[in-house]
Amino acid sequence: MVGAGIGGLTAAVALHRRGWHVTVCETAAEPPATGAGIGLAPNALRALRSIGVDVTPTTGSAVPATMGVRRSDGRWLVRTATADLAARYGTPPIAVPRPALAVALSAALPAEALRYGTAVTAVDDAEGRPVLRTRSGPDLSADLVVAADGIHSPLRRAYFPAHPGLHYLGETSWRALVDAPDLGIQAMSETWGRGERFGVTPLSDGRFYLYATAAVPAGTRSADSRAELRRRFGSWHDPIPALLDRIDRLAPAEVLRHDLYELAAPLPRLHHGRIAWLGDAAHAMAPNLGQGGCQAIEDAVVLAHLLPGGDGDDAPDGIGTALAAYTAARRARTDAVRVRARRVGRMGALRHPLAVAARDLAVRATPDRLALRGLDDLFDFRHQAVGFAD
Repeated sequence: MVGAGIGGLTAAVALHRRGWHVTVCETAAEPPATGAGIGLAPNALRALRSIGVDVTPTTGSAVPATMGVRRSDGRWLVRTATADLAARYGTPPIAVPRPALAVALSAALPAEALRYGTAVTAVDDAEGRPVLRTRSGPDLSADLVVAADGIHSPLRRAYFPAHPGLHYLGETSWRALVDAPDLGIQAMSETWGRGERFGVTPLSDGRFYLYATAAVPAGTRSADSRAELRRRFGSWHDPIPALLDRIDRLAPAEVLRHDLYELAAPLPRLHHGRIAWLGDAAHAMAPNLGQGGCQAIEDAVVLAHLLPGGDGDDAPDGIGTALAAYTAARRARTDAVRVRARRVGRMGALRHPLAVAARDLAVRATPDRLALRGLDDLFDFRHQAVGFAD
């Protein structure tokens, strides 16, 4: 396993529980102690349950009462009760601190499986049995390599050199975690303005994951992200100004800022020899549907489900056939989500007043039942992975 992000750890757990001996190589010296939040939609929670993982003892399980989209003056454009989502999909979505989720997944692995401070510089797959070259340790041979090495995946670039790579989505983003128990916020919301958005997500442990986006040229930066957030969003509806007060109390490094990119085109396949790509390495997408991490979890569970059990003891053709099936099962699904996420982002980033007014009217005019039905292809993992048990 190359990469100890959420996708890599989920794949390690899923394969470990199918009898594989797994090794996770991670460049970072230690697990992250801080970070942003991650949404676990019903499809991701069902996928985790299918491999016997319940993250809530580590992450918490608090669920917001409602979720939806608002205007900058606070008026709701669309709103759904999470109880309705639970009734339709068997579980409500939750949002959890990313470090806590990593802890929950790591706890399901043998301690010796995790190798932090181990940078994989290349994978040689020429002889059919991959060999991982590492910067500071001995080479490692494997029956299978899972490339979960992130949005800038060196392994993707090495094995798909003709692929166009990443495409800037035209927006930058800010993310932060804050404590605000006194504000009594019960809704998960995203507010759309003109070329700007602000998201408020109650986390399962009682904190709040805040994120914001703005349409700016790539590489645009300010001296103080906290001041820029207040300038852009300080006049928006409650409780955004009060939450910005909490952001002001954070250290500058606790407000993360990243330009947003997606993969410019789908990979021709999600495998090469005995290497399989998953998550951002395979299909980096805009964060607008909250499905980036969820799709990585699906990838991991489907991959493990299709592979032969054990340490690759079956004939090599068994692994090759499984990886071809993995590409067939996941490539179209993940690319459809990638395209949909980009389209939603373009709606949220509209700036012209007439276009914004038309967008808001169209969203408000959509019946609630149709809006809910539109989530079916995202959230109902049973329809995407035939043969899985809840």
